[in-house]
Amino acid sequence: MIYGSATLLTLVNLILIKMKRIIFICEGPTEQTFCKNNLQNVFLQKNIYIQTPLIKHSKGGIVRWQILKQQIETHLKSDKSAFVTTFIDYYGVYSKYNFPNWENSEKIQDKNSRMEMIEKGMAENISEELRYRFIPYLQLHEFEGLLFNDINIFYNQIPTNDIVNKEELERTFADYSNPEMINNNKKTSPSHRLSRIIKGYNKIVYGDILAEAIGIENIRAKSPRFNNWIRKLENI
Repeated sequence: MIYGSATLLTLVNLILIKMKRIIFICEGPTEQTFCKNNLQNVFLQKNIYIQTPLIKHSKGGIVRWQILKQQIETHLKSDKSAFVTTFIDYYGVYSKYNFPNWENSEKIQDKNSRMEMIEKGMAENISEELRYRFIPYLQLHEFEGLLFNDINIFYNQIPTNDIVNKEELERTFADYSNPEMINNNKKTSPSHRLSRIIKGYNKIVYGDILAEAIGIENIRAKSPRFNNWIRKLENI
């Protein structure tokens, strides 16, 4: 059977209407590209369609909580069936951004518990009638940490001459069995490590290359906090 373009568009719209929808508010193009190229198919298999807007007021990048909250609530009000989540890095969020529970969370030593406190505050700060469709998420510590999954991926995907700091690459893998725990010091954050390890490192390009080569299942297997977030979204 042959469909005209108008008929095909109608069919697509009918399919999308029946699908659940999650809006991922992405910190920047790196997270946005990862969602489009790596998460989209995962959720389509669950009959979930995802959209990936950037944080609006900065066109990517952390903003004050009140600005982000406004964007979250606007999405929730615009589509009363859609869920909204955030995909932003804990690294780069400071007290000046006034995220809920921030001061109390800083007193917690365990980083996972710290993230949970901030996320709880984010959810509770959203209007009561909307918050059940909001699933806050902070990536600990940085999206790029997820890329330290399998050292062989680096050797297979990056030209040998472009790996200019093999010692740091191997030391990072030796020191961190859970890549999410690679810390948020300005010298030792995942992205700063990658910029020293790979010549001409580009966050978007290499993030996409490495993430696709690793595969979502392997990322989930080694990054428990990320995995728990995806599981929540799959089960909405």
